[in-house]
Amino acid sequence: MHHPCFSPEARHRTGRIHLPVAEQCNIQCKFCNRKGDCVNESRPGVTSKVLSPSQAMTYLDSVLQKIAPIAVVGIAGPGDPFANPEETLRTLELVRERYPEKILCLATNGLGLAEYVDRLGALRISHVTVTVNAVDPAVGARIYSWVRFGPRVYRGKAGAELLFRRQTEGIQRLTSLGITVKINTVIIPGINDTHAVEVASGMADLGAGIQNCIPLMHVADTEFASLPSPSAECMRTVREAAGKYLPQMSHCARCRADAAGWVGAPNPPELEHLLVEAARIKPSAERPFVAAASMEGLFVNRHLGEAAALWIFAREDGQICLKEQRPTPTPGLGDRRWEQLVATLKDCVAVLVSGCGPKPKKILEARGLPVITVEGGLIIDTVGPILEGREIPKVFTVPPSRCGAGCTGGGTGCG
Repeated sequence: MHHPCFSPEARHRTGRIHLPVAEQCNIQCKFCNRKGDCVNESRPGVTSKVLSPSQAMTYLDSVLQKIAPIAVVGIAGPGDPFANPEETLRTLELVRERYPEKILCLATNGLGLAEYVDRLGALRISHVTVTVNAVDPAVGARIYSWVRFGPRVYRGKAGAELLFRRQTEGIQRLTSLGITVKINTVIIPGINDTHAVEVASGMADLGAGIQNCIPLMHVADTEFASLPSPSAECMRTVREAAGKYLPQMSHCARCRADAAGWVGAPNPPELEHLLVEAARIKPSAERPFVAAASMEGLFVNRHLGEAAALWIFAREDGQICLKEQRPTPTPGLGDRRWEQLVATLKDCVAVLVSGCGPKPKKILEARGLPVITVEGGLIIDTVGPILEGREIPKVFTVPPSRCGAGCTGGGTGCG
């Protein structure tokens, strides 16, 4: 069976679905603005909801009941899969366990790819797309604002050089395992339009199988928002030149991170409802409670790291009531503190906080305990909707550490 993004013949007979579990990104492209909760744009980096691995499986199950011919399950953002390796790999593991016959794939910028290639091979990932916009660091420096690798942020030629070195290593390792590699190249007039042929030549030498030259798309609130998209004649010239080294894909639909169904067709309307339902945090028999970080039990006004105890709420006889206060593990234990907190809150469906560092949030959510950052309002205004199976009103929710998916800041991260 052929992959619809790698084969124009397969696009009309093989459906695909993207599971939007990778929220964070490790580079900032000057043409990219990642958005969540957006139904009116159809392009990479956009999704209506970001799901946890378990929510992604709920969503996949429901979609497969509606659309039978989906043969391909992939992860394509809205950030980068390997800026979110725990969520990415856990999701792929769950899909492989439940649907062993499905084609699994992902799309990445390649910065964090190399360390995980062996695990991709063990999961029988058959297709990987790597976005390579430049093989010359001087060209790449004009495309990327910053590149974050480990604790450091790189800019200019240093960032572009690091990114290309990491892409090369990852692609070589993929092809050595027989994994099919597609190269995405965004064509930016005046910057890399004449350079794309060098990308094709270099990637062919690494064993890539196909190239997808994508015309720059106007995206508001980006550094390249004022640049023109390449003309049809420019794209024909680019593809003809690059095609001497790699077969060219020309049916790309610039899919959303939550795309489902046929390539090039909009998401079926009923799937938006399924995605929203899967993303909703709802109590269950095993997890009937919600925890809140509060100073006095009236407002969510305590940072998780500063909370000596959490207030536990339940819904009984149609009313929201306080069950108890539970002490949190002692500070100073490092990651073990958050592992212990997961055990302490094993009967809670979520924990509400006024702030939370990235490390505890990642540990708790990887183990199935969502951390929700809220601001303003009484506890009942935020705990109540969750316990009643509704969404928290958006007026109360804020991105963790005030830094969300659309961040185009300095790349140094938030505490």
